[in-house]
Amino acid sequence: MEKMIAFGNSKKSDSDSNKDNKSLSDGVINLDQGDPTMFEEYWMKMKDRCTVVIPAWDLMSYFSDTKNVCWFLEPELEKAIKALHGAIGNAATEERYIVVGTGSSQLCQAALFALSSLSEVKPVSIVAAVPYYSTYVEEASYLQSKLYKWEGDARTFDKEGPYIEMVTSPNNPDGTMREPVVNRKEGGKVIHDFAYYWPHYTPITRREDQDLMLFTFSKITGHAGSRIGWALVKDIDVAKKMVQYLTVNSIGVSKESQIRATKILNELTKTCRTQSESFFEYGYEKMNSRWERLREVVDSGDAFTIPNHPQAFCNFFGKTISSAPAFAWLGLKAERDLGSLLKENKVLTRGGDRCGCAKKYVRVSMLSRDDDYDVFLHRLATIKDLKCIEP
Repeated sequence: MEKMIAFGNSKKSDSDSNKDNKSLSDGVINLDQGDPTMFEEYWMKMKDRCTVVIPAWDLMSYFSDTKNVCWFLEPELEKAIKALHGAIGNAATEERYIVVGTGSSQLCQAALFALSSLSEVKPVSIVAAVPYYSTYVEEASYLQSKLYKWEGDARTFDKEGPYIEMVTSPNNPDGTMREPVVNRKEGGKVIHDFAYYWPHYTPITRREDQDLMLFTFSKITGHAGSRIGWALVKDIDVAKKMVQYLTVNSIGVSKESQIRATKILNELTKTCRTQSESFFEYGYEKMNSRWERLREVVDSGDAFTIPNHPQAFCNFFGKTISSAPAFAWLGLKAERDLGSLLKENKVLTRGGDRCGCAKKYVRVSMLSRDDDYDVFLHRLATIKDLKCIEP
């Protein structure tokens, strides 16, 4: 008989609960960062099944597999990545080079370096369609590199010469499924960021087969602290250039983190079809519930807007489901700075201006702990009417 895992809330004493509720009701709620702490409960219930013990003499070398293009990639992690993508059906791994990085942020920078350094004309323009992931701007601008330059919105981009388009799908911050916008026949490269293309966030409608695809451990399982991401790369020259960047930048990636990621990814693959233990079943139910509660608050007033995410048939779940994105793209019907308004109510969010849009929009993380999310909904409900937000 399959072992059933209950995911109910852990019990606290009345005094503890009262202290927690008072503290949260008075404190600042930070929903700016996408810190995926909401999945802690699941992993606590799994207890020691994903525990890793590493002897002091193990994993001491820089090298993992000198015959591999990515020489610091642990062979078992490579197998685990391929197995999970195969089980979920969200990305092709055949005839590809897997490059592991310290999160997908480092891999994004490695990809920008690789594609631009291989271009005959420099600097290469970097673009993304608004609203875009705000960190793309920082990653493309921080080093003031002569290899590439941030050029802003892909929809209005008309500059001659080579370009790299960042395509995040589902998109961060608005959760929409994206395709490239700049469709020139020549001179363009695309980095496909699939950080959220997993069944607890969106229907898996097809097996992606792009030239360069980025994934991150943190947004799949919530283990952001392990700092593990990977790229699936078709072109060996691009893969080698990415590895060159990672070698200079950090001389590889922590083996301890790779070993932990391997253990957890293998557990996901083993249990993903077991309904009582499937992380993706648990994650989708939790995300969907949060979205239903948010829509109730928004629909009960006349102040806010959120996108409508269409349903689609999910190949993994075998049924039609709604999207439940990791972030809510919350807007105001009135022309006012929503980030400042929420900050007055002790809720921190990411302003729409950082994503190339107006300040009447904000990105709200849907990945916080339950208590924080509950307080956020309560505070949002107190300002849900237009008369509550008049200057």
